[in-house]
Amino acid sequence: MSTSRWHQPYFGLKGKWLTFWITLACATDMTLFGYDQGVFSGVVISEDYLDVHKLNGPENTSILSIITSIYTIGCFFGAITAFYIGENIGRKKTVLVGTGIMTIGAILQASSFSVPHMIVARIVTGIGNGINTATAPVWQTETSKVHNRGKLVMLEMGLNIFGFSLSNWVNYGMSFVGGPLGWRFPLALQLVFCIVLFSTIPWLPESPRWLLAHDRETEAHSILADLEDKPLDDPYVIAERDEIVYSIEYERENAINWGDLLRGRTKAGTKTIRRLVLGSGTQAMQQFGGINAIMSYYLPTVLIESVKLDSSMARLIAACASVAYLVASLIAAPLVEKVGRRVMMMVSTVIQLFCFLLVTILLSFAEKPDFLHKVEMAKASVVWFVIYYMGFGLGMLGIPWLYPTEINSLPMRTKGAAVATMTNWITNFIVVEVTPIGIQKLGWKFYIIWTITNTLFLPIIWLFYPETANRTLEDLDAFYRDNPPLILHKDRDSTQVRRPERFIQAQGRDIEEAAENLRRRGSILVHDVSDEGEKSLNSPK
Repeated sequence: MSTSRWHQPYFGLKGKWLTFWITLACATDMTLFGYDQGVFSGVVISEDYLDVHKLNGPENTSILSIITSIYTIGCFFGAITAFYIGENIGRKKTVLVGTGIMTIGAILQASSFSVPHMIVARIVTGIGNGINTATAPVWQTETSKVHNRGKLVMLEMGLNIFGFSLSNWVNYGMSFVGGPLGWRFPLALQLVFCIVLFSTIPWLPESPRWLLAHDRETEAHSILADLEDKPLDDPYVIAERDEIVYSIEYERENAINWGDLLRGRTKAGTKTIRRLVLGSGTQAMQQFGGINAIMSYYLPTVLIESVKLDSSMARLIAACASVAYLVASLIAAPLVEKVGRRVMMMVSTVIQLFCFLLVTILLSFAEKPDFLHKVEMAKASVVWFVIYYMGFGLGMLGIPWLYPTEINSLPMRTKGAAVATMTNWITNFIVVEVTPIGIQKLGWKFYIIWTITNTLFLPIIWLFYPETANRTLEDLDAFYRDNPPLILHKDRDSTQVRRPERFIQAQGRDIEEAAENLRRRGSILVHDVSDEGEKSLNSPK
């Protein structure tokens, strides 16, 4: 690399390489998110942690539950923070703020010596994570091309599971070390991800859509050209910029404040409330699908309490299950554009429903005192916990983070993603708070709840959720300007995976118009130059 390249914007990187580095930063953020969610599952069963914080004994189940779940309350308030600052300071700076807060939280967790200390640490870490998870997917979506937008966000969620899997293996390995290092080192390891984020984000480009929304047209135009690896005067770049500007102006003319939104007073053509509900609804379905009843925080606990395994075997199975989870999430990345969001969410939900149904049946037999094969039944349920992970990883893991960044309009994108993230964390809190108590009080009947919720979600997805694969973000704005039906399973433009022909034709017309404008501009310039030359030749010497 030449010396001069170091002085160019983004070190001279353009096109795919520039997208790669943005994806690396966002993926690191999501890997940290996964690691942070998974690491505490090993902490809560560490003897030294329980001794230091005086949490031994079944009478402390509620306090343990509060310490674990309070993190999600921090994430909820972090999402609210992103809601207020995200549109003002931009995507990049917002993620840097969140990373700074997470750094403080990681240090506080690793140095904890009391319950209040750990509660504060969990809240601080949660605030930082809530800010980042509300913002990073938006930044990725707004800097990606239409054909790989979903793939990249799903890949990030796959790396989120890599972080989760890594935390499980670290927990398993450190369980042999024991003592303070056994739980403090896994918590401190979060700082490595923070260092990577601080090293990459500052030199990467801001979202061009955010820049255009804040009247920084020259900078946005330059970034659009760099992301496409095309010259500034390329018709495709100009048409893309003009289409984004049109959507921004349309939304501004039809903008409504939050007071009117809460009262249901909206203007025709934007469908703001419907889009907010659809985006946040995916996050509610993700959490009430039961993932955090058995995954991030409590799988070792579930295996110890419900399946009656010892601590070491529970950690090992949790670590192995996380690998299967990771594989499924990586398989989902290339499928999301080919199969579409709707089908993948429905397939994922069917698998979750089937797994919870079988877990419920098997554990009901396992808890019968007079049943001869209850140990075998309990162990058989472990297979369906693992298959549940894989089913969740195929769709309901990543799409709820992708969908809100696509379905909301540009002026509402940060707010819509923040509302969806807030929905995720408040429903996450409910699930995490009730799970240890539910397992303790209800036993196998606790899993009936998640069987029912997954059954209810299937018709909701089929009837109300439009396909967003292979559409530009501006296509989706045009889709809602045309007032689509609320129940849309029979509307082909709403459900087909392939990009609707009307959007392809509209984009073609925009590119032709931009090219024609460039030709006219060029001919005018040539005409002016010719006139100047003729005047110069005819002027007296």
